[in-house]
Amino acid sequence: MLTGLSRPSAGEIWINGIDGINNIKKAQSIIGVVPDESNLYDDMDGFDNLCFCASLYGMRKEEREKRAHELLEQFSLKNVGKRPFKAYSKGMKRKLTIAAGIIHNPKILFLDEPTTGIDVENARQIRSLILDMKHRGTTVFLTTHYIEEAERICDRIAFIVNGKIVKTGTVAELMENAGHEHIIKLTLNESANGIKNELQRNFPNLRIEVKGENACYIVSPVKVALSPILQYLDERGISVFEAKEIRPTLEDVFVKVTGIEVDKLQKEKEGGKK
Repeated sequence: MLTGLSRPSAGEIWINGIDGINNIKKAQSIIGVVPDESNLYDDMDGFDNLCFCASLYGMRKEEREKRAHELLEQFSLKNVGKRPFKAYSKGMKRKLTIAAGIIHNPKILFLDEPTTGIDVENARQIRSLILDMKHRGTTVFLTTHYIEEAERICDRIAFIVNGKIVKTGTVAELMENAGHEHIIKLTLNESANGIKNELQRNFPNLRIEVKGENACYIVSPVKVALSPILQYLDERGISVFEAKEIRPTLEDVFVKVTGIEVDKLQKEKEGGKK
């Protein structure tokens, strides 16, 4: 609906002060769209694909050719600019499709699954390019099943379940509102199993867990005051080599808010691709 591909049944859409329903053509002039499947032409080379897309936005020949050369350089595709698009690797196709979406320097960019199915090196480069566009002032709408990617790139995040937004906010807000537990990992100089029950008896408001030989986890719904625990262990001749706070990830928050396990989400994503 925001890109004009579907007409809303109710409500209003305003894009940078432009009526996105009654004046959609004007709104589309400042929008870039990168679909999850490439919309470029297989038999045209990279340079011609970019120039053709630029012409759809009314860019003059000299302007679009200059811009096409700049983007081929920026996306590390200059050496394949004259190859037909069908000869590109998956990662190269993804980068050229993104380049085509920003050929006209849009104020708002819609990206659908920009890094799905490509190798690590190209995925990292695309994320870097997205961050660069964001820092230059482009507003980016990004859909992704990779929660770590959203956490790394986005200023604001929305969790969508069955077509409805169930939670939205900054990463910090989502973390804070999720009501997560506070966890401290203590690495001891001896087996943590030997002290677990004694710690639990003396600190009943905390939950003591042992994972591995020397790792003792202190779990609490509120922040943990470490001094009494460290003093207690020291009095028993137990040294603490390391005390480390274990912070929840956005993935943990997603599972807690939606009830959807991340591995299930990924399987649904892979199964839904035809």
